[in-house]
Amino acid sequence: MIIVTTNDVPGYRIDAVLGEVMGMTVRSANLGANFVASFRSIGGGEVKEYTQLVYESRQEVMHRMVQEAQRRGANAVVGMRFATGEIAATISEVCACGTAGVVAALATWIEARAVA
Repeated sequence: MIIVTTNDVPGYRIDAVLGEVMGMTVRSANLGANFVASFRSIGGGEVKEYTQLVYESRQEVMHRMVQEAQRRGANAVVGMRFATGEIAATISEVCACGTAGVVAALATWIEARAVA
């Protein structure tokens, strides 16, 4: 599966657009992580408990987005983006979305010049 944030895939042509796909999760850190993170935030710097939560959330939503794209018969997702939001003080949503498509590799530049 090719996943790009651009609206095209260099070296490929888009043969079919299969529509928007997304993966979403709503997460909250556990009580222990919130407790430790509150002490870390006093001193400043990275709050590793929340960094890990966000990293895992992004991996999960990308996995869900790819699964949806594969169910539609796609071999690529173009224009992929992440979106986040806060639902409550300790609850966040993370979404990955893009456009599922079928792409095919183009001939290399040298092959293309030989044909011309």
